[in-house]
Amino acid sequence: MTPLRLSYEVFPPADDDGRARLADTVRALNGRGFEFVSVTYGAGGGQRDRSFAAIETVAEHADCPVAAHLTCVGVSRDDATAVIDRYLDLGVTHIVALRGDPPEGIDQPYVQHPDGFASTAELVAVICARAAARSTPVDVTVSAYPEVHPQSPNLDHDLDVLAAKIDAGATCAITQMFFEPMLFDRYIAAARARDIDIDVIAGIMALHPIERITGFAARCGAHVPASLTDRIHTAVDSRAEAVACATEQITALHELGHSRFHLYTLNRAGLVSDIVTSLENR
Repeated sequence: MTPLRLSYEVFPPADDDGRARLADTVRALNGRGFEFVSVTYGAGGGQRDRSFAAIETVAEHADCPVAAHLTCVGVSRDDATAVIDRYLDLGVTHIVALRGDPPEGIDQPYVQHPDGFASTAELVAVICARAAARSTPVDVTVSAYPEVHPQSPNLDHDLDVLAAKIDAGATCAITQMFFEPMLFDRYIAAARARDIDIDVIAGIMALHPIERITGFAARCGAHVPASLTDRIHTAVDSRAEAVACATEQITALHELGHSRFHLYTLNRAGLVSDIVTSLENR
């Protein structure tokens, strides 16, 4: 069986105290064999600065490479180019290109910046062109949706969008969170049937705290089976049960032949570390 390959995501903290906690989180996850850590992106001026600061913090303290997010929402082409240049100046050579959610919510239509991008594929092309102009090889990762993007009419359309991003230069994809292993397995089968052969990394979120995560899931169109919520609500230790559920999800997918997993941490080192330990002890 192919060995597990794990990565994880953090988000930029709002202040210096949060930045110190982020450094603690990253250091706590060192030594666990992660392939990379991704840092999410805030499009506004102050949020953008926090993203840069978070990347610097992670790069300083992590024992694995940094992948920096960049979104289309509210971003002009000039702004995007400036951010790409800043990333490359910081030594980041892995960029996660996303459309991003409208400020009004994921269920609202995407509104293109007047000087921005009509699609993520356009952003991917600009990232690749800018990196080539600077003679700096980059890896570009994009998003994928085992349950179909909330604004996509069907799976075929969703795979068309993914294929366009690959044609523009994307080399990998990370999925939205999902909680039923067969959803991912069926999605990969459909992608391979379309000759989409890049690595697709399964996005994993532990269901703790359950109310917060189910709220996130509902907003992004990810179904949480009642069997899982019932299991966690009735557990003596809901946190330990969430770790067990995530471990079982990864294990089931690994047994189906999938080996790459991206853990959404919400900047919680302990929970993620426990999942890794649980996987090691299988």
